[in-house]
Amino acid sequence: MPSVYVTRRLPEEVLTRLSTAVRLSFYPNEDVPVPKSELLARVQGVDGILSLLTDKIDAEVMDAAGPQLKVIANLAVGYDNIDIGEAERRGIYVTNTPDVLTETTADLTFALLMAAARRLLDAERSLRQGEWRAWSLMAYTGVDVYGKCLGIVGMGRIGEAVARRAQGFGMRILYTNRHRRPHAEEAYGATYCSFEELLAQADFVVALAPLTPETRGMFNRDAFRRMKPNAVFVNTARGPIVDEAALVEALTNRQIFAAGLDVFQEEPLSLDHPLMQLDNVVLLPHIGSASIDTRLAMAHLAVDNLLAVLNGQPAKTPVRAP
Repeated sequence: MPSVYVTRRLPEEVLTRLSTAVRLSFYPNEDVPVPKSELLARVQGVDGILSLLTDKIDAEVMDAAGPQLKVIANLAVGYDNIDIGEAERRGIYVTNTPDVLTETTADLTFALLMAAARRLLDAERSLRQGEWRAWSLMAYTGVDVYGKCLGIVGMGRIGEAVARRAQGFGMRILYTNRHRRPHAEEAYGATYCSFEELLAQADFVVALAPLTPETRGMFNRDAFRRMKPNAVFVNTARGPIVDEAALVEALTNRQIFAAGLDVFQEEPLSLDHPLMQLDNVVLLPHIGSASIDTRLAMAHLAVDNLLAVLNGQPAKTPVRAP
């Protein structure tokens, strides 16, 4: 049997499935990442690693595993935690888990958009703290969603799913992407434009781009200054595409109306982070794909990929193959 190390305790049905096919070991804590020192010790001699986005799988980890390592199955869509170039040099398969979380993440994206726009958490906190005394004409007022302009930065699968939801709200849809998406333009009435044009016109700016050298820090001080003063910014992609100091400045100075964030430059978010002090931002703990069905589907897809490669078959969703 091939040997596999899983970097976090997964649901029992997933571990049971794996244990019948491989010699399995795993980090027993399901809530926190495996320490690097333990990761280096436990991957020695394994044929496969099933990792999470919190695990940095770099040359040091690959060295510790040894030359027999065949596959790194990442339980996430993004794979910026893995040194892809190093895996390619060593002939190691890398896989991810796209598609199965598209709709769930789009749901969460739109939920964040609406919560930030309509100040839902601000109003709920006020109610719970006993501050709601009577109905007031302008109390807890936010900005409308229906009929407004949505700007999508990164029109991939999730971007298209968000655009589909926006149709139900009668929104005009702009998008920017590395390549034009004629299908999205036809299916959702989306209009392709430059990043700068999108920032200037959109009432809602949704970041769904992958983290690359080109997108890192793309939402900087200049980007926020180009947005409308009543704009809402939403990020459910990757934290480092945003300059958080610039975002804090924009929210503090009311250059934009609000923001909704599910991802951050450093996770977990520190309790003393300046974003924590602001009342015009909704903060979530990276739960974009967090439905029971979707998280299980992601785990099973990661296992599918892992077992396929170990059995000499093509992976279902390879990031790169030897």
